[in-house]
Amino acid sequence: MENWKEEKVNAPKKGLWQRLAALAAAAALVLSLAGCSGLPSVPGGSADVVPNPSASAAAAVDTVDAPLEVHFIDVGQALSVLVECDGQFMLYDGGNVDDGSLIVSYLQSQGVEQLEYVFCSHAHEDHVGGLAAALAYFPAYHVYSPVADASTKCFQDFVKYTQQQGLQVEVPAVGTMWPLGGATVTMLGPVAQYSDTNDTSLVLRIDYGSTSFLLTGDMEKTAETDLVNSGANLRAEVLQVGHHGSSTSTSYLFLNAVLPEMGIISCGVNNKYGHPHEETLSILRDAGVDVYRTDLQGTITIGSDGQNYTVGTEHFAADPALNPTDPAASSTAQQAYIGNVNSKKFHLPTCPNLPAEKNQILFSSYQEAVEAGYTPCSSCIK
Repeated sequence: MENWKEEKVNAPKKGLWQRLAALAAAAALVLSLAGCSGLPSVPGGSADVVPNPSASAAAAVDTVDAPLEVHFIDVGQALSVLVECDGQFMLYDGGNVDDGSLIVSYLQSQGVEQLEYVFCSHAHEDHVGGLAAALAYFPAYHVYSPVADASTKCFQDFVKYTQQQGLQVEVPAVGTMWPLGGATVTMLGPVAQYSDTNDTSLVLRIDYGSTSFLLTGDMEKTAETDLVNSGANLRAEVLQVGHHGSSTSTSYLFLNAVLPEMGIISCGVNNKYGHPHEETLSILRDAGVDVYRTDLQGTITIGSDGQNYTVGTEHFAADPALNPTDPAASSTAQQAYIGNVNSKKFHLPTCPNLPAEKNQILFSSYQEAVEAGYTPCSSCIK
């Protein structure tokens, strides 16, 4: 493991007021550019106006209250992950440029005032795009990326707003460890140099008590294999599935090294790439991984108390929709169900709590019932 280097980074508190002053100056300029609306603008976002965070997203988050919370923000065909532990925050990716306003408003809704660390997993727009907006609004202590420079405007804006805070984009070494409240964040990869930008993704492991998360950006199979062969500790209960569920990522070799219980896929509704791919969903099925998807469930928040997990989602989605390749899900989808037109619950035909015949409605599948606005009976449908 010659690429492994252990280094612990502490978040310095000096210089915060200088950065706050710089941000205040930037905010004053932003406000002057916002015109008569009185609303602050940010780099990127619809009409460059900060919207109110989605009420349903906030409600989903409110159902999770834990010392460690990992928020997989619904940014469509992109990725952004907010991590909070004991009142400290880090941001891993910021979605596309047009997601900048959403990212800022979501962070504000979570009480973020400063960011201990900002990570750009790699230099593609759907990961770095919204980070300029976050850095324009929130003081940060460290900003990291696998490269310090790239030719795209979105990456240059990311560098610009980093430097505006008196910081430089740092390229971290494998083995670096960062404290985040009571959690520890460790950089596991990349363990080699790659020409494919996806494979340069910063791979982070988050440990809190006996629970663990693995963030992989868009890492693909070549880098996955090298990472497994490096001997890094990849075991984690929660996996951010690489490259939005593309078949170019999540090999059997890699998944066998991680052995996750949950796989989170960040992708857009009916995206042009067909993510997540059937091959990836089949591999996750074979490994017994519970799939969560932002295209179907919106923002997904996973909390940990150091031993157990709590999951909150913005929208409900049935298992057959989340992973249609699962045989159990397929058989469930073909089962007939009886709905209660009053309670909007649906039941198995054998349920002892069936409604009176005049209040019944028949559904030919689980998904049909869900799409009609019904929720499963907790007694007969587990």
